[in-house]
Amino acid sequence: MPQLEVDGAALTYDDEGPRDGAGGVPLVFVHGWTANRHRWDHQVAHFSKTRRVIRLDLRGHGESGGAGVKTVAELAKDVLALLDHLGVDRFVIVGHSMGGMISQTIALDHPERVERMVLVNSIGRMAYNRGRGLLMALSTLVPYKLFVATNIQRAFAPGYPREEIRAYVKSSGDTPREVVMTLYGAMRAFDVLDRAGEIRTPTLMIHGYHDIQLPVKQMLRMAKAYPDATVRIIDAGHELPVEKPAELTAALDAFLTTPAPASPTSSSATAGERSGQA
Repeated sequence: MPQLEVDGAALTYDDEGPRDGAGGVPLVFVHGWTANRHRWDHQVAHFSKTRRVIRLDLRGHGESGGAGVKTVAELAKDVLALLDHLGVDRFVIVGHSMGGMISQTIALDHPERVERMVLVNSIGRMAYNRGRGLLMALSTLVPYKLFVATNIQRAFAPGYPREEIRAYVKSSGDTPREVVMTLYGAMRAFDVLDRAGEIRTPTLMIHGYHDIQLPVKQMLRMAKAYPDATVRIIDAGHELPVEKPAELTAALDAFLTTPAPASPTSSSATAGERSGQA
């Protein structure tokens, strides 16, 4: 369980798999809000057999220390600091939810370093009607544990085992209040939708059909602006990495083994089938 000190925070990370590069550039997995690096256990177990895989607990999450981070861009700097420390110049980045926002930030600021990108249940701008926006603002006024429990419970698709949801609620509630509440605001303020056309990196957008945290229609709006986006919809909620881990891994595998076009020139998105429904 190695750690790296970055601006006063000890970041815990895993660096697994062969270093010879035979399987391709390293995969970098970035978890979401209140989560930790173990969201990617299934994917890491699969891909680390053939290629280098890196994941971390973001600042203030899991087994990483630190707080005081106020923006998604600051979290992106932590990820890049770790990759620089490990000597990784070019990589494929896979981000879930807030981790996808971090991934987009890196792709925009350092396009030369990102070979491909995968956005799992993530969007470029949180946009809700006035009623939903007011509800989100009011939700921050309830007791902290209730706030966390409500947000995590509704992240799963109907029918997901309750005992497992309770375990995720507890894990999320262990994240420091300052980190949770500050980054909740950071996600609401995050907005790169108008810059989406700048991202020429081949991108897979994979989303849960039942996601009510970051609805599918918002992801599709973003996909239209990407010059090179492939969309895949899976029968799951917002927590796709743990709800349908095998399906997510298979989708990643297929995307990573598909030859990328040499120079995307037009803005288009490939509509994906709804896995398990079509």
